[in-house]
Amino acid sequence: MGAGVIERYAHWLPVGPGTPPLTLGEGDTPLVRSKVIEREVGAGRLFFKLEGCNPSGSFKDRGMVVAVAKAMEAGYDTVLCASTGNTSASAAAYAAAAGLRSIVLVPDGAVTQGKLSQAMAYGARIVAVKGAFDEALAIARRLGDGYAVALVNSVNPHRIAGQKTAAFEIVDALGEAPDLLFIPVGNAGNITAYWRGFTEYRDAGLTGAAPRMMGFEAEGAAPIALGRPVSDPQTIASAIRIGNPASWRGAEQARDESGGAIDAVSDDEIIDAFKRLARTEGVFCEPASAASVAGLIKTAKGGADLSGATVVCVLTGTGLKDPTFAIQMAGVEAEQSDADLESVASLLRLPQKVAGA
Repeated sequence: MGAGVIERYAHWLPVGPGTPPLTLGEGDTPLVRSKVIEREVGAGRLFFKLEGCNPSGSFKDRGMVVAVAKAMEAGYDTVLCASTGNTSASAAAYAAAAGLRSIVLVPDGAVTQGKLSQAMAYGARIVAVKGAFDEALAIARRLGDGYAVALVNSVNPHRIAGQKTAAFEIVDALGEAPDLLFIPVGNAGNITAYWRGFTEYRDAGLTGAAPRMMGFEAEGAAPIALGRPVSDPQTIASAIRIGNPASWRGAEQARDESGGAIDAVSDDEIIDAFKRLARTEGVFCEPASAASVAGLIKTAKGGADLSGATVVCVLTGTGLKDPTFAIQMAGVEAEQSDADLESVASLLRLPQKVAGA
């Protein structure tokens, strides 16, 4: 059985002998080389980091395992989070594995059924707040300050500590940091964590340089790109539908120190990238994940010279998080046939095999 994040990277994490060795097998996710999009954007090498292969289906598991283990170490019996979906699924999963109770606050009507069903299955107590995610997070932070619950949103430093391990894995796999890292930006904890991971490895001499950090928000929820909070964020990419990111400063630091950028992509660009990933690369991700690839395509169309560059796009969650979206985007319906060979063959119009071939 493979080691989890805490065991694999204990030296780099805020853990000690008193920290429970909690794991669901998170981390060690595939880094897959592009077959088609690499040529389209003119990159030297392009890889996709498939974070949807984590136990609850998203990158959140990396930080959540550390946050929940530290909550156990501190004696908490309940964990709490606000969520647009992935955090709730991850928090509830690790709470269940740890024997703790979990409470999740979600913006009413704004979380996909795929993600909500996970939290339900893991036994979380779910509160649908009649407001946006930012309002739910504000309430969660106050509950964490005043009540006997461990807040496990990305404002919890243990979450960022765990999430930085994805940067370690990329360097371990490539032998060096990539030249550019493209990543979706919602609450901005992930871009903050990746930058921390790359710089820690660089400072330790395990990579010669750190990548330019290229973060992409959705146009309808792009507070960092706009330079101001968005009061009513709107996008089909529900995981990054956030108007006032908790890790705003960390994202700007990653951008500025790396010489990167934080920009926005339209829903149409996200949909196009989602389809390209599925139909040309065989990679099925949730809409928010496709924002990184949409950002890469936008950057290449804008004239950036990527020849000779090693590029990594982080795909933060599996497409199974939002199956309704996937079905709508596919534009395909099942075809009906009678249950016999002739009917199916006639429908498909397949050429028959040539004798002796």
